[in-house]
Amino acid sequence: MHGFGDLEAAVMLQLWAADGPVTVRQVHTALSEERDLAYTTVLTVMDKLHRKGWLRRAPQGRAHVYAAVATREQYGAGLMRAALTDSGDREQTLLHFLGQMTLDEAAALRAALTTYERKIAGS
Repeated sequence: MHGFGDLEAAVMLQLWAADGPVTVRQVHTALSEERDLAYTTVLTVMDKLHRKGWLRRAPQGRAHVYAAVATREQYGAGLMRAALTDSGDREQTLLHFLGQMTLDEAAALRAALTTYERKIAGS
C-alpha cells in the first residue's frame, strides 16, 4: 500500500470530512480556497482514485457523487501495516515507533491493545 500523492491526499481529506457523498464540483470548490486548480484536474484525480478502488461513485443526474471506500483511520492502519511488513526487523521497527510516541499516544495505544485483546478473547 502506497501513500497518496499531494493532490490525492487533499481530495481524500475532503471526502473523509464530508457528511456523505460529494460531487467533483463540491471538492473543487473546497480545494480552490487554497489552491488554483482546474475543475478537470480534480475530476481526473477523483476518477483515478475511483479506478484505484479508493472511491466509489454513483450517478446523480448528469454528474456522479463520490464517497470514500475506507475511513481515514483504516487508510492509516493500512499504511502502518505496510510499513511494518516492509521493515525487515518488525521488533526494532516497533521499538523505534514507540520511541517517537508522546505519552498520550502511548496511552491510546495501550487502550487500543486492551480493547483488541478483549475483542479476540470474546469478552
